[in-house]
Amino acid sequence: MTGFARRETQGPWGIVLCELRTVNHRYLEVGLRLPDEFRSLETEARQLMAAALRRGKVDATLHFRPAAATASALQLNETALAEVLARLQDIAAQMQGPNAGTVALSAAGSPSQTVNLMDVLRWPGVVREGERDLSPAFVAVTELLKASLAELNDSRAREGARIRELILQRCAAIQAQVSAIRTRLPEISGRLRTRLMERLGQLAATMDNERLQQEMVLYAHKLDVDEELDRLQSHLTEVTSVLDSSEPAGRRLDFLMQELNREANTLSSKSQDVETTRAAVDMKVSIEQMREQIQNIE
Repeated sequence: MTGFARRETQGPWGIVLCELRTVNHRYLEVGLRLPDEFRSLETEARQLMAAALRRGKVDATLHFRPAAATASALQLNETALAEVLARLQDIAAQMQGPNAGTVALSAAGSPSQTVNLMDVLRWPGVVREGERDLSPAFVAVTELLKASLAELNDSRAREGARIRELILQRCAAIQAQVSAIRTRLPEISGRLRTRLMERLGQLAATMDNERLQQEMVLYAHKLDVDEELDRLQSHLTEVTSVLDSSEPAGRRLDFLMQELNREANTLSSKSQDVETTRAAVDMKVSIEQMREQIQNIE
């Protein structure tokens, strides 16, 4: 079942955005992308999605924008700073040695290309961001995922209700065609009987009576569509029953579409009446429309 949900939450630690997308699939297949800060929540997130969703291909993404680091959150690595300064002093001493003539020196005797304080602070490891306590964020993200899954299921339920109405409309159209054919069966049978008797009258002189009766039975059986109409009616009733069930319906409905199509094909092949043939074609069109919609049903 297709669906979409998008929610966000925020706190002193930053902002988290959750996006969920689903399409129909034979099984539950979850694609989960988490920021590094929340990798430890992956197992719990997958368990929540498995509990909320039965089938479908799920694309789940969490986006994290941390709050801007404050001055108090920055930590100076004294050891790394001392190491960097010591190396700078070593380089300055070497540049004032025997090879100093190859390097331009400032009036004070130090290298003319001095090192900026910000360059020192940017050196990897000199300044680092303090450890942030994200445990409150973990709780908030878990609740955000639960709310997003609830919104996703609401979206899927609305889509399912819309598809259900479309399928029921097609079923009603097929039911009307089945009823119309049943109503016309006596008229159709009368015409076929008259036509058959005329032809049999022409052949009676050249066929024995027993063979003639056998041919009549075979011909009548070949043209009888009562069984196909009964099965169409039964399958339509089952479609409605499945749609009203709380269980996943996709596979069952797909099977019923195959059976409906089979009966409509048989009805068309048996038909000796233009209106019945046209009705059978219309049935197959409606069945195909339902089948396409059912591909989106869980």
